[in-house]
Amino acid sequence: MPQPESTQETRTGDGGARSSDVSITTSSPTANPWLRPRAANGRFVRAASDEDAEQDSSLPADRFLDREISWLQFNERVLQLAADEDVPLLERARFLAIFTSNLDEFFMVRVAGLKRRIATGIAVRSASGLEPREVLEQISVVAHDLTRVQARIFEDEVRPALAEEGITIVRWSDIEDAEQERLGDLFTEQIFPVLTPLAVDPAHPFPYISGLSLNLAVILINPKTGKEHFARVKVPPSLPRFMKVRRAGASVTSDLFEARFMPLEDVIAAHLDQLFPGMEVHEHYTFRVTRNEDLEVEEDDNENLLTALERELTRRRFGPPVRLEVDEDMDDHVMDLLVRELGVTDEEVYRLPAPLDLRGLNDIADIDRSDLHYPPFVARTNAELAPTESAKARSIIDKIRRQDVLLQHPYDSFSTSVQAFIEQAAADPKVLAIKQTLYRTSGDSPIVDALIDAAEAGKQVLAVVEIKARFDEQNNIEWARKLEHSGVHVVYGIVGLKTHCKLSLVVRQEAEGVRRYCHVGTGNYNPKTARLYEDFGLLTADPEVGEDLTKLFNQLSGVAPRSKFKRLLVAPRSIRDGLVDRIEKQIARQGRSGDGYVAIKVNSIVDEQIIDALYRASQAGVEVDVWVRGICALRPGVPGLSENIRVHSVLGRFLEHSRIFLFGSGEEREAWIGSADMMHRNLDRRVEALVRITEPRHVDLLFDLLRRGMSEEYSHWALDGDGRWIREHRDAAGEPLPDVQSWLIGAHAKRRRKARR
Repeated sequence: MPQPESTQETRTGDGGARSSDVSITTSSPTANPWLRPRAANGRFVRAASDEDAEQDSSLPADRFLDREISWLQFNERVLQLAADEDVPLLERARFLAIFTSNLDEFFMVRVAGLKRRIATGIAVRSASGLEPREVLEQISVVAHDLTRVQARIFEDEVRPALAEEGITIVRWSDIEDAEQERLGDLFTEQIFPVLTPLAVDPAHPFPYISGLSLNLAVILINPKTGKEHFARVKVPPSLPRFMKVRRAGASVTSDLFEARFMPLEDVIAAHLDQLFPGMEVHEHYTFRVTRNEDLEVEEDDNENLLTALERELTRRRFGPPVRLEVDEDMDDHVMDLLVRELGVTDEEVYRLPAPLDLRGLNDIADIDRSDLHYPPFVARTNAELAPTESAKARSIIDKIRRQDVLLQHPYDSFSTSVQAFIEQAAADPKVLAIKQTLYRTSGDSPIVDALIDAAEAGKQVLAVVEIKARFDEQNNIEWARKLEHSGVHVVYGIVGLKTHCKLSLVVRQEAEGVRRYCHVGTGNYNPKTARLYEDFGLLTADPEVGEDLTKLFNQLSGVAPRSKFKRLLVAPRSIRDGLVDRIEKQIARQGRSGDGYVAIKVNSIVDEQIIDALYRASQAGVEVDVWVRGICALRPGVPGLSENIRVHSVLGRFLEHSRIFLFGSGEEREAWIGSADMMHRNLDRRVEALVRITEPRHVDLLFDLLRRGMSEEYSHWALDGDGRWIREHRDAAGEPLPDVQSWLIGAHAKRRRKARR
């Protein structure tokens, strides 16, 4: 769930600024370090890019925003939610934790990858016109600004607000002697045994510091010689980041009204004398290193991919540092030692107030205080799949034999729809085969269990597992082997391509012959994230979809010729061309009838060919709506280029994750959903699938959703042509605007009530 500049002013709906608003970007485009300076003609100056060869040369060269800076803007929007007093307090704490996790991954992957390309000489000028080192420099400036703002929001806003609600984060000096004694006993029993102090001297070289670990840098003095020594103590990640501290004499019921927490490193620091007996503890500071943790797996037909990946996972732990976070009070000589030993530059050092690593705020955000969370929400069974008054579970296969079912999670329950579909198929004696793609799923997934049950029951079961799903590799390896050991046919897709499409195919023997039942989705088969991620899925028995999925699974599991699909667009062969073709048709429609329309909802839009097609559509007068959660390289509202394009972003309690593509007006509308974002990796280096939605009521639903997401009547962020995201979350009277997600909760509840009548 950033923002790219040194000081962007965040605007409110009533035109005023509130104390909780985050300010990161400059209000003047010419002062904005992420934008090229304007020439006399008003265009942004941009040097030629190596990527321009496949771009439309008739369009201005300055038409793309930088993707890395756009990602930072996305994380700033997360930070703005943490600063928003209208957001429930514990959710604000969680957004601070999410901001930290997001930024960690950004450095581990994007920054690390950029540094690696620069070091090897293969980095090229970006589509935005920036040299690689310029991008790296600007990332450093913005990331420093954002982390300082995050620290201020936590220290000056969220932490005091939590204290007012009886939730406090205390330091060792804040607690009474009796409480210190009790924590001392806890340290001796549970913490001390897992600590490993590592000294640095001629016999002990500087220790390896693992990525994202929290550490104490300790300066010791030998009382006999007066010599100074350095030691490092790793804060155990296996223990809670914030430890619960009960006030002396407090009753059990007092926990309902008061919750006190202490950073684990404070407890360790108070007992360093036990780790270094006979030495004087002179100073101690916290620090944290971020390393390159992106994987580079050479796929070779002659080598087992699991073996290659496991070897690379071992290497990942030893990637070079890309960021060093330190306690802002750290002494310069300790800082110099860390910088020298870790091999980082001054620009890669982030001085921040303690406590570092605010991911631990997730533990505090989990406190059971309903008054400080979003209103309770429980996903319900989709109205078309809901059981009748008999309370007997409805057969999903029987239902989708009669009509397509369009699901929207988390508003529609995943467990009573997609999960139940696969579980019922596994238990159905008439089902002959189940074929399934798996990109990310939980280790205890009922989806995996159902596939195992089906295989053990004698059904043919195929699982196309993408074991290279970033940061889920180890987990995926484990359950891939679990599937293999149970008789499931496990394949790893096509060499050189990640299998990212979300597909399930059930083959069933029926009286009239073999029939195929399908699910095509926008999100992973993960019951846990399905409660937090907004996604769509289509359940259908349409013969064309069944035929398409059969061809696609055959391509993934065997050697199959190129196939033509009827209701699917499939990357890397046909999604980009298929979408551009449909955009071009809307340009033609605009010329004929003046009502051309294109709407796209994605996580990210970076692909230059797609963006250029949207620019051409705008120039032809086509209305273009883009709803993007994260990265957007498109500039909307630029005269002569994109004045007919609007770009909105929506962030909230659920992570907007669905990908929707809409074209046309009236009776000639087209609607597609699927797994692909508009990025090079999705369109060129992954197997992705989009399916066309044909039921008129489902098409209406998707068009209505996009209309609301692009409406000024709902809370959103709007992107302008200078690359600034402007938050619109209050009406003219200063009252909070409703958000689309809350409306959807009510709308789905209303549909279920209507279906029961």
